[in-house]
Amino acid sequence: MPVRSGGVIHFLWMMTNEMRGRAMDMVEALADLEINPDLHSARLLLLLNAFAGEDGTGEVEGLSKLAKLDFLLRYPVLLQRALAARGKSTRQVKVLDHERNSVESKMVRFRYGPWDHRYYRLLNVLVAQGLARLTRDGRRVHIGLTGEGIQAARALLETDEFEDIARRARLLKTGVDIQATHLVRFIYETFPEVVSLKINERIEM
Repeated sequence: MPVRSGGVIHFLWMMTNEMRGRAMDMVEALADLEINPDLHSARLLLLLNAFAGEDGTGEVEGLSKLAKLDFLLRYPVLLQRALAARGKSTRQVKVLDHERNSVESKMVRFRYGPWDHRYYRLLNVLVAQGLARLTRDGRRVHIGLTGEGIQAARALLETDEFEDIARRARLLKTGVDIQATHLVRFIYETFPEVVSLKINERIEM
């Protein structure tokens, strides 16, 4: 895989060569997710990879659906609730004690919740780096991975640090892959406490 200066490709190279075998502190990592765009991009790569399927051609229908799926991926406690609400097994979520009890995992901010404004920028970066592709079907945008994006996701899959995220992304594919409009309604009904949040307001889960 080519190593580019800056961006997620360089981040993947750093992960593979410097972080392999080192346990990542999850509380620190969760805090980093708020400020490190490369970590956000890496998580989105794994999410899109889970929806790409074996042939790599699968896509996520619409930016709104992607944001709400990623919202559940970022907060495993809420993913667990979502799967239970759909009658799916929650056993493979494997929420760890420090994820359930840490300050970061208990608090959701509206700006960084299921209506995150950063997805436009993050997707533009992934597209510019040749990792993601956008196609239009009328007014709807479909988001998928390029061949190089699939390779980058596979590199992440080989690291222990992203094992939980990759597993949970697959759970989203098998348990919460519903039409975008239905997913919006499901989020509202399952998590009514987040609907009335003001920008930057936090709530306890």
